[in-house]
This record gives sequence, structure tokens and C-alpha cells, in this order.
Amino acid sequence: MSWRDAEVERLTAQYGTVPPPLTLYPEFHPLSAFWRMGGGESHIMLWGQWWQSQAWDEAQQLAYFRSFLPPPRWLPWMGDAVWGADSDDELEEDAVLEKLEGLGFGSRAEYLADWEDERWE
Repeated sequence: MSWRDAEVERLTAQYGTVPPPLTLYPEFHPLSAFWRMGGGESHIMLWGQWWQSQAWDEAQQLAYFRSFLPPPRWLPWMGDAVWGADSDDELEEDAVLEKLEGLGFGSRAEYLADWEDERWE
């Protein structure tokens, strides 16, 4: 059994599924270097492979994120996971935030306020 399979098995036994990165490591901002090296990078890569293998439709993906409700700072990342949005494009990010707000995931104002939180400085 590969380490990935073993980790998916371990996480599924603990959480009932593979939780998104924001659940396992809530203390790290989505733009933290933590996600580009070490344990954070390993988990985000594992999660991405697992996510793609699910082949869920949009309703199933949104239900998954409702069970792991992302804080506002993670909304663009969630949009990318669900719709393949480009969070580097400000216009597209605004559209994703608007769509997510309409689905009850949080507002653009909450997203901007979360980015201003002093713990991320």
C-alpha cells in the first residue's frame, strides 16, 4: 500500500472522508509557504489527487464543502476546487465570491475582512 493510500485510509477512518487542507491546518493562511513545502504540501497534493478521483458533480462538491465550511479567506480556493476558477484573476474571483455568497458560503465583505485580520500579517 502506498503512503497516499494509507493516508487516505487513515483520514477516512478519522473524518469519514479526506478533509480539505483548511480543516487539518486551520492556523495556516491559504497563501502560506506551509502549503508549498513539507506536511502542508504533502496534504494539499494528496487532497487534490483524492478530490479529482471523486468525480463528483457540483451538488456533491458543494455538499462536501458544507460539511467542512471554509473560512472566508479560503473561498477563492474552494471556488477553484469546484469550478476551476482562476483566483489570480480579480474579476473572476469577484464572480466566484458572488456565486458562493448566493449559495450561502460567505460574502465578499467577509472575505476582505478576513484578509485584514492582524493574525495574517
